[in-house]
Amino acid sequence: MSRPARLTPSRQPAPGVHRLGDAVVNFYALEEPDGLVLVDAGLPGHLGQFDHWLAASGHAREDVRAVPLTHGHPDHTGLAHALQRDGAEIWVHEADAPILRRGPRSALRLAPSERSPLPYLLRRPAGLGTPLHLARRGAFTARAVREPRTFDASGPLPGVPGAPRAVPLPGHTPGSTAYLFAERGLLFTGDALVTHDGLTGRRGPTLVCRGFTHDSEAAFAALDRLEALEAATGAGPLLLLPGHGDPFPDGPCAAVAQARRVGRP
Repeated sequence: MSRPARLTPSRQPAPGVHRLGDAVVNFYALEEPDGLVLVDAGLPGHLGQFDHWLAASGHAREDVRAVPLTHGHPDHTGLAHALQRDGAEIWVHEADAPILRRGPRSALRLAPSERSPLPYLLRRPAGLGTPLHLARRGAFTARAVREPRTFDASGPLPGVPGAPRAVPLPGHTPGSTAYLFAERGLLFTGDALVTHDGLTGRRGPTLVCRGFTHDSEAAFAALDRLEALEAATGAGPLLLLPGHGDPFPDGPCAAVAQARRVGRP
């Protein structure tokens, strides 16, 4: 087993929120009075890091109450089977649930990308580092999750600590979803809006390029719903915590404005 990555203060973007994963993939642990919540589940190769963080924080895997997944891609679901086995409820939009049930390799068939990654790699060969990293960290070796909890519309996830609201944003995958923790001013966007695209190398708020996105037109349209969340909360800018890249502190409106300027890469 590789040595677990050390966590630094920069990996805690808000009180009680811990950014896990690595330079390519984020997942997040939230400490709530009723237990831990993980938003996304990283890669299988992150299990050692996660266990190290749990021990350092005085927690155990059994403290994880729920794992809301932003979508079914294998770089966001890698620890889901192990955490479910240890008692956590795994949540995912019903449109992406078949990927979990059939295993990570099914993502290529059930939610294929709109374009081949090859043209992007020809323009920027360094982008090959991202899929190679995912493969080395076991993206396609995770075990299936047989009975995830599912939802099909915007609304709270019953019984999940922190009372997150699921906000479906289809496009990156059919079931792509953001999670709003309104009382904490946190918005987890998964890959519906990121601040780093490993294939193109772009940094700053953007849609994931069409080489890794199922329906870019739908993903672009979903930005309207994301933008509306800021006004709906009435609590000032939300902290955006994406599946790839650094947190974005200026809220959905500013992030969406930048992503619209980029368009559909």
